[in-house]
Amino acid sequence: GGLKMAQVSFEDKTVVVTGAGNGLGKSYALEFAKRGANVVVNDLGGSVDGSGSGNSPADEVVDEIKNNGGNAVANYDSVATKEGGESIVNSAIEAFGGLHAVVNNAGILRDKSFAKMTEEDFNAVLDVHLKGTFFVCQPAFIHMKENGYGRFVNVASPSGLFGNFGQSNYGAAKMGIVGLTNIIAIEGAKYNINANVLAPNATTRMTEELFGEEFGKLFKVEQVTPLVVYLASEACETTHEIFSAGAGRYARIGINTHVGYVNPDASADDISENIEDIRTIKDGTYPMNNADELVIIQKALQGE
Repeated sequence: GGLKMAQVSFEDKTVVVTGAGNGLGKSYALEFAKRGANVVVNDLGGSVDGSGSGNSPADEVVDEIKNNGGNAVANYDSVATKEGGESIVNSAIEAFGGLHAVVNNAGILRDKSFAKMTEEDFNAVLDVHLKGTFFVCQPAFIHMKENGYGRFVNVASPSGLFGNFGQSNYGAAKMGIVGLTNIIAIEGAKYNINANVLAPNATTRMTEELFGEEFGKLFKVEQVTPLVVYLASEACETTHEIFSAGAGRYARIGINTHVGYVNPDASADDISENIEDIRTIKDGTYPMNNADELVIIQKALQGE
């Protein structure tokens, strides 16, 4: 008997990974290729703050994939423009005839305390992370819709979901990606397009200061990759959810709510007296669209 096919397979599938020249993106690209995917390795080749560019990071990853017997092409466009996003998606279709999954991993950092945050640094980070995710997702979504299949893995961050000092621009962009991905999941559902969010913890160029050396050794990029590969695969039936990965721990992160405190005639004083009942989530549920929340409100008002 021959070798059993890996369960999570990418044979005849094409995957775009943005920011795939280093760190997490590189690890994703290599593993997709190892599992049979045609990979578009997108990287502008800039520094962590988004300055400069160069072809070598993307080219080196493509060479490594080809040397391992895989299929890949490089793309050097910035995700931060409509033209760039379209060009990245067109690279996949021109080289490999289609596109099945996209991992929006490209990002930059411009950390500053909130009072000192400049408009330029705020815009630059939103352009790459939030607009970049939109600019790559939209042409990919149109292609996937026509073909009745697609997978999006949009990369957020604990800095957006939970917060991190000095990252108002990055945190805002990353939480924006959650909102964007919710809509892609809702609108893609009937076309078999799944869209999920990943919030990774790993030691890369972007986070080396965050963890410190000893703790950082626990957070290998390779320990995020399995979840990304699963979420980008045909095996993944989950959509519209947020996941955490780091140091070998994998977990869903939820935006949930509960019945809460009900008083149609409440005053601010009533709120003050009942704030713990409002704040403490009991029997939480996870609304999958705003209508789901309206159902919860209705039930609360009916005293169910």
